[in-house]
Amino acid sequence: MRIRFGCEMGYELAYPTPLIARLTSHPDCRGMLLGPDTLRTDPAVDAETFLDPFGNRCVRLVAPAGLLTLLVEAEKKDDGTPDPVVADAVQHAVEDLPPETLPFLVASRYCESDLVSDEAWRLFGDSPMGWVRVQAVCDYVHAHIAFGYDYSRVDRTATDALAVGRGVCRDYAHLSVAFLRALNIPTRYCTGYLSFIGEPEPHPPGDFAAWIEVYLGGAWHTFDPRNNAPRRGRILVARGRDAADVPLTHTFGLNRLTVFRVWAEEV
Repeated sequence: MRIRFGCEMGYELAYPTPLIARLTSHPDCRGMLLGPDTLRTDPAVDAETFLDPFGNRCVRLVAPAGLLTLLVEAEKKDDGTPDPVVADAVQHAVEDLPPETLPFLVASRYCESDLVSDEAWRLFGDSPMGWVRVQAVCDYVHAHIAFGYDYSRVDRTATDALAVGRGVCRDYAHLSVAFLRALNIPTRYCTGYLSFIGEPEPHPPGDFAAWIEVYLGGAWHTFDPRNNAPRRGRILVARGRDAADVPLTHTFGLNRLTVFRVWAEEV
């Protein structure tokens, strides 16, 4: 299977503005790409590509005053299988975890695991450890939060999402991350493209998606509390502690978003 993915994002800027974009696929996807995966701009501007501290590919540029378009168009080969389910993946004792997983055990800006610890243990402390416990968290968050694009708020944290019971995919991910870290399970926040391959129609407009990766059984595994089911055609862009680490675009000045298109579809 081949998946065409990409985005078009347009901005209006009053003056030259530095910008960092995370819109191309993660370096882990490189071996599956069919052709170059680059960020193009209109008008063309000089840009620098670098890896951030979490290993995500970033593009840094100075946007000129006026209109700027960021465009990504690429294709990826995919075996067409849904996200793997490894039901017997075990949970590690904290003292046995690899050092590189430890930053994903502590509270972060949007995932206040310290503040939800009591609730996490009250809700999930009696569930079996490992995959079953992680799925129990995803089941709860999926049922607890009502989804709606009108519910989007850039400053909503995990505790806010728990209190109000509504949000978008990043809120599902943040609350799940906070609960799981409180339960001593390393969990990282992910963002990227997600296709509707195999999903019943009608399909909503394309958008970026947020999900989580959890460390069990010596490996990182994908869970998606927003959809709460294995999906096909998931293309990772970036990983971090929460959304603050992986903004899709970070503009260092005033701007107005004029165009927003996202797609991930079978060729």
